[in-house]
Amino acid sequence: MNASPEPTPRQSPAEDRESPLSPGTHTVAVRHGSSLVEQRYHVAGTGPVCVAHSGGPGIGWDYLRMPLLEKDLTMVYIEPVGTGASGRLPDPREYNLATYTHFLHAVIEHLALPEIALLGHSHGGFVAQRYALDHPEHVASLILYDTSPVTGEGFWSVAVANMERFARRHVAEHPEVATYVAGLTARLDQLGDDGATAVLRSISPAYFFDYWGREDEFGPAREMLRMYAEPSSGEGPPFDVRGELAGVSAPTLVLVGDADFICGPHWARMIHDEIPGARLAVLDETGHLGHVENPEGFATAVATFLASVNGSTE
Repeated sequence: MNASPEPTPRQSPAEDRESPLSPGTHTVAVRHGSSLVEQRYHVAGTGPVCVAHSGGPGIGWDYLRMPLLEKDLTMVYIEPVGTGASGRLPDPREYNLATYTHFLHAVIEHLALPEIALLGHSHGGFVAQRYALDHPEHVASLILYDTSPVTGEGFWSVAVANMERFARRHVAEHPEVATYVAGLTARLDQLGDDGATAVLRSISPAYFFDYWGREDEFGPAREMLRMYAEPSSGEGPPFDVRGELAGVSAPTLVLVGDADFICGPHWARMIHDEIPGARLAVLDETGHLGHVENPEGFATAVATFLASVNGSTE
């Protein structure tokens, strides 16, 4: 895939006067075709800068908040276009990997730093892989969290099979899981934002190793999940960077939950095996949301990795 055109970020006069890394919410206007589209991002924490891209496509950024990392890092959370208060694209078919990479580049250019640490979760990991290949000069270190180097029919058939096994294990005690496979394969773009959010929240226990054993703890995180339907109607080829990942030059951590049904260890090891010198960390008894289910283990893995690259994110 060719690199996307260079973005032309602009900001309001008030934003001109404030640092792009001051705590809080920021908005950058990004040229996309003949339009300017607002891209929001959120800054929290202190220390070296780590830019984090959430999953989806179309899931709101809020679920990816990582308070433990914010103790030692300045976290920059991307609010992807098509979600939250970020702008909407003129043509919904344009929500594709090239577009997300283009908008991520606009934010990173706006931060005006020589290099950053880049963290991508799930679909955000697809964006991070593509970005690290297209813009290696900006990526000091790369954290690929519960993601895959490929999608398409094979990827989804594995996810559906894993969800079917999950449903068989739990249907006796939780009859609602009988609907989970249908939820996973639903056409969310036809449901509207509220309908898509309801589906995501309904199947979200499958994204944990032991949701019902810790429901009081994880219930608030489940209610934080928000799905925006329009981005799921995007068009583009299935994601596949196998054969390209040998070109990733940044030190890379591949981080995965051992019980992640959708982007689990099989896909993590595939990334790990292709990126030169990549490190693999597997979180035990952890699903797709390790920063929620196993926050200490998650934060320790990230902090240990970043410390080992000798402060190259600073």
